[in-house]
Amino acid sequence: MTVHTDDPPVSSATGRPLTTRGRQTRRRLLEAAEQVFADLGYHEASIVKITEHAGVALGTFYLYFDGKQAVFDELVLDLNSRVRHSMSEAMSTAADRIEAERLGFEGFFRFTAAHPALYRVVREAEFVSPAMLKLHYERIVDGYRAGLAAAQRDGEIAAELDTDVVAWALMGAGELIGMRYLLWEKDADGRPPAQIDPAVLDGMTAFITRALRPDTTEGKTDD
Repeated sequence: MTVHTDDPPVSSATGRPLTTRGRQTRRRLLEAAEQVFADLGYHEASIVKITEHAGVALGTFYLYFDGKQAVFDELVLDLNSRVRHSMSEAMSTAADRIEAERLGFEGFFRFTAAHPALYRVVREAEFVSPAMLKLHYERIVDGYRAGLAAAQRDGEIAAELDTDVVAWALMGAGELIGMRYLLWEKDADGRPPAQIDPAVLDGMTAFITRALRPDTTEGKTDD
């Protein structure tokens, strides 16, 4: 996964670059928004609840965001940037594309285990901010597609694969596996796992390997 370079944070209210202190305050507001939107959903969440959770004055919020819709949209972009970074960082040591897939999914699952709000926020974006939902997925797919194309040129994955279709399929698989084995899985105390079961990751890697690897038996005949 290739991480896109995102612009430095600016105030969506003024459009001006933020100071170090301003970036810290904006981060606190985004972290608070992540928690509030995850706990309450978009329609029940409020700017007051976000500022209370962040420990800042209500008026301070409007130095950074125009309103609830604006902070929600920024949160989608922020989560997207961070999950892509987690995946890219995890994949940086991979020796080939199959290993990169496994490591990338490890990075994705590690992030989503720590930030389950990603699921609710992205799903609410379908109704609250469809353009942000589309952008979220397209940014992930862009990096995927580029990595798959490079692996195809190097002969690491089958040449006949449509890298765009494969990118969307892999992204969808990762999202649903994370939902099943991280979001829905609970221990006896009702707590979700801190990380994905390695056996699940093994099964996913085996599936991806069979799906992507070139067929080395083509053209061979039995003795």
